[in-house]
Amino acid sequence: MRKAFSTVLVLLAVAACSSPAEVQLQQKINYLTSFGTFGRDAYAYVAKEKGFFDRAGLDVTITPGTGSVDVLKLVSAGRADFGVADFTATAITTAKEKLPVTVVAAVQQRSLAAIVALEGGAISKPADLEGKRIGDQPGSTNQVMFPVYAKAAGIDPVKVQFVPSAPPALPQLLAAGQVDGIGQFVVGKPLIEAAAQGKKAVVLPYGDLVPDLYGNALVTSKEVLGRGETATRFIGALLQGLEYSIEHPDEVGPILKKYQPTQDAAVASAEVGLMAPYVRPSGYSGPVGGITEDRVAKVVSTLVEAGAIAEGSLQPNDFVSFASSPK
Repeated sequence: MRKAFSTVLVLLAVAACSSPAEVQLQQKINYLTSFGTFGRDAYAYVAKEKGFFDRAGLDVTITPGTGSVDVLKLVSAGRADFGVADFTATAITTAKEKLPVTVVAAVQQRSLAAIVALEGGAISKPADLEGKRIGDQPGSTNQVMFPVYAKAAGIDPVKVQFVPSAPPALPQLLAAGQVDGIGQFVVGKPLIEAAAQGKKAVVLPYGDLVPDLYGNALVTSKEVLGRGETATRFIGALLQGLEYSIEHPDEVGPILKKYQPTQDAAVASAEVGLMAPYVRPSGYSGPVGGITEDRVAKVVSTLVEAGAIAEGSLQPNDFVSFASSPK
């Protein structure tokens, strides 16, 4: 058993110390995925299927999210207890709108955000993006973060046109040549190539040029954190589902399809396989879900330098609960 797995067990041990009546009560938790029901978010369904939530004394309702900004607003308004949003988008949105949300874990240690194109098209490297049309949902993680990536790439973000597009239509728009590229997570490569019927995807990951960025993060409100053991049990059980998923990707697709029949099990499992090195990168010795104050400070500094947020508008402790994150 990996060292990181012990972190999850420590978090879940809190449940064992709770009174039987409290655990049997099956406290209700409303949870939002980051976006839809793709393989990248399937670890919540794994936690449900494998009984991790049940053993933590939780009755978890999983609702598909509609993007980072919407997830943050729903959590801040108390319409969901926990949700998943891109870490960088969370920092930017919190700095600008002062939403009462806080990060409690990093789902991926590296950003999944990317621009995806097709081989033989007009985009093969970051410099090619100027003058091109990129399909994406307004307010998406990729769009919010793009100025940071553009600065690192040495291109003018104003010269890149984002075309408002419905997320389910993005693969088809790219395959049909109606846009030059699309905003997408790196793990979406199998889905894009399936839609392109044999054409290979060109993936430009934001993390290649801005390596300090975290990927998705688990967010909640300070009010929910005040519930103490309930919040701790949920964080532990969800991260147990995440760790199990990256260690058993072949099981993830069929589990997701059981709960979401329209999903392609093979594509979902492939996404999780691609996501594994982002959850636990080579050389990373921390726990699954871990997050550190020094690195968050670097991310904030990067966002200030890129002009994404104003200097002094955000401090690490403003939007991250380091006391609640895995140790």
